[in-house]
Amino acid sequence: MSLLLIDWGCIIQSLALLISANSAPILTEKILGNRLNRPIDNDCKLSDGYRLLGNSKTWRGFYAAVFFSIITALCLDLKPIIATLFAILAMTGDLLSSFFKRRMGKAESSQVRGLDTIPESLLPLWLLNDSLSLNAVDVTVTIGLFFLCEELISPLLYKLHIRKNPY
Repeated sequence: MSLLLIDWGCIIQSLALLISANSAPILTEKILGNRLNRPIDNDCKLSDGYRLLGNSKTWRGFYAAVFFSIITALCLDLKPIIATLFAILAMTGDLLSSFFKRRMGKAESSQVRGLDTIPESLLPLWLLNDSLSLNAVDVTVTIGLFFLCEELISPLLYKLHIRKNPY
């Protein structure tokens, strides 16, 4: 596949995996409330006085991302192992962005444009590009589309009382 060709089918599949992995923790929280809600960082604070990650990064959300990604993959005729790795990498990127936001002194669930979407999309797309049949242009387009989806859909989810913040 040429670097300049865009494979829209692979981009749509990857975008569907990104959306399912990243929306699963939010939807699961909406359904379960605080049940089974255990922070990944176990309330750990670093020497800067801030939590390692924060209350919004939970094991329940992590497992929900994996579960919903596998369901999405099965619907898209993708291998479940690819979805599992994809979700783990997406959530790892999300955890990294939370870690950096805490180090910047930002409150939990605060918005930092780019930092909120790029790590959680770049990590799985870049590391699984061969498995998802993505080239560098496809990865870039998918990250851009995911960023736009977050920017456009998050305010709507807030109005529908699905998200706690409009971003």
